[in-house]
Amino acid sequence: MTESTPQNEHTSTVQKKSERIGWHEYFMSVAHLISRRSTCERAHIGAVIVRDNNILATGYNGSPSGLPHCDGPNCLIYKSMHPDGTIEENCMRTIHAEINAIAQAAKNGTAIQGADIYITASPCLNCLKVLINVGIKTIYYDKPYKMENIMEMVALAGVRLIQVHVEAT
Repeated sequence: MTESTPQNEHTSTVQKKSERIGWHEYFMSVAHLISRRSTCERAHIGAVIVRDNNILATGYNGSPSGLPHCDGPNCLIYKSMHPDGTIEENCMRTIHAEINAIAQAAKNGTAIQGADIYITASPCLNCLKVLINVGIKTIYYDKPYKMENIMEMVALAGVRLIQVHVEAT
């Protein structure tokens, strides 16, 4: 027979304080939340530009402000071919999350050189080129997206590309 210690009625309702999340999980979770504003039907991507643990700018993918959003069959897809022959499909209306975050920073006069970016998916080649030019040094991403298209440029530019996976809550 096992003897149990009687519990005070307050003891049974007290929960252990949950562990505080780290900065990477915090910023990637914010990027995922921001992605929910996306107007693109093909992908919901969010981006957060950060320096010294402070959010400088955010962006999600979708049409320019005030312009029509894609609506199923009205998505304006164009195709381009990589030098290796693979076909890339993009939407004529959509601005990618990274570019929208950079535009928000520029619109508000916020310097982002030397900052980091958290993106729900790794950047496409065109976004990577812009991130390099604005001085982003570390790109944190959750889901890999066509990594084979960007790895050579990542290495040449000396940009750090780090996966931070966050479980959906």
